[in-house]
Amino acid sequence: MEPPMEPSGGEQEPGAVRLLDLPWEDVLLPHVLNRVPLCQLLRLQRVSRAFRALVQLHLAGLRRFDAAQVGLQIPRAALARLLRDAEGLQELALAPCHEWLSDEDLVPVLARNSQLRSVALGGCGQLSRRALGALAEGCPRLQRLSLAHCDWVDGLALRGLADRCPALEELDLTACRQLKDEAIVYLAQRRGAGLRSLSLAVNANVGDAAVQELARNCPELQHLDLTGCLRVGSDGVRTLAEYCPALRSLRVRHCHHVAESSLSRLRKRGVDIDVEPPLHQALVLLQDMAGFAPFVNLQV
Repeated sequence: MEPPMEPSGGEQEPGAVRLLDLPWEDVLLPHVLNRVPLCQLLRLQRVSRAFRALVQLHLAGLRRFDAAQVGLQIPRAALARLLRDAEGLQELALAPCHEWLSDEDLVPVLARNSQLRSVALGGCGQLSRRALGALAEGCPRLQRLSLAHCDWVDGLALRGLADRCPALEELDLTACRQLKDEAIVYLAQRRGAGLRSLSLAVNANVGDAAVQELARNCPELQHLDLTGCLRVGSDGVRTLAEYCPALRSLRVRHCHHVAESSLSRLRKRGVDIDVEPPLHQALVLLQDMAGFAPFVNLQV
């Protein structure tokens, strides 16, 4: 292992320019450190006190932080160091911290970064309603939020989010199994006008009442994921076809009560649906059977 560099850089040839001699604000920060992966920045700040100061100055000005760029298992202490001085974050993704991220880790970061527009907390099961309350209260410009597989999200937590996030456009509630129709109805009524993307996948408590209210209150809705919502049926899908002219994709796989007759109107509009029409399914099945493939035309 090479010995650490001293701040002076040691001996150098006459006329040579050391990296740290370049202007920090005008050259190193915008044109050099912006291209260095976060995992390398952690190593760089151990080279010397001067490099540590440079890296911390860079981290303080971060606009986007994705923990996945550091590694799949970022330690709590490393996250604390990286975000210690950050006060201008607009995007924050912390899914790799899902095993240990707590309210105590997250709330101070949220308090310092009121400009956040995108937050991804998928799988962070150690958080609680307190963290979501801090996010809703302190980040009024929030537009995109992922809470996928966060079992602690309940109706009260979602109500607080709906009340305090007027700019919300994209929301991922995949496998938030405590949520029921009443919570989704409240979300639709409070924030439906701005919603463009919503996932309610893998939630057996969500049914047609929630989908119909979303349809009536979300005219700009473009993407809706209802995968595995076993209580959703054809009535909800028909209401989507009637009230959501902007809809571009609909996921209804494993929604066994959704009939093709309710999907056909959306297909005619070109909406991307993840369930093939029954005729196509039958032809594919025949094609898989020995002896039928040469005679089946899937363009029918």
